Amino acid sequence: MPRVEHSAIAERISRLAQRAGASIAVAESLTSGGIAAALGKAPRASDWFMGGVVAYARSAKHELLNVSDGPVVRASAAEEMAEGVRTLMHADVSAAVTGAGGPEPQDGQPDGTVFLAIATSAGTRVTKLVLKGDPGAVVHGTVTEALLALERALEDDARV
Repeated sequence: MPRVEHSAIAERISRLAQRAGASIAVAESLTSGGIAAALGKAPRASDWFMGGVVAYARSAKHELLNVSDGPVVRASAAEEMAEGVRTLMHADVSAAVTGAGGPEPQDGQPDGTVFLAIATSAGTRVTKLVLKGDPGAVVHGTVTEALLALERALEDDARV
C-alpha cells in the first residue's frame, strides 16, 4: 500500500463533521494514538473531536473499554472498543482498531491482520484488514483505513 498523507483525509473529516454537527472519538491499540494525532491536527478539531483512548495493553482494553475477556485481536474486540469509547466520550461516531502489527502473529492472527470498527447510532460495522509490510507500514495503513472509514461514515449519513 502506498503511503497516504493523513492530513487531507482529516481535513475532509473535519468539514463533514462540522456540517453534520457530529462528534468523533477513537479507541486505538496497535496505532498508539496515530488516528487521534491525525484528527487533532485537522482544522477546528476542538469543535468535533472528543478525544481518544490508547489501550495498548490487554488490561486497558478490558478495564477501560469493556472488551470481553479473551483474545483482543478479533472482530468482537474492535466492536466493543468502538462502542466503549463512543459511550465514554459521548460521541456520535467512533472508530476503533486492534490488530497484529507484526512482525509476529498475535492471538492466532497472522501479522498484518487488523480489525477496524466504526460505531454510530445506527450500529457498529467491523472490517477485517490484511495489511502487508513491516510494523510501521501496518500501522500507517491502519491509520489510513480508519480515517477513510470515518470519512465514509460521515458521508453515509448527514447526522450519524
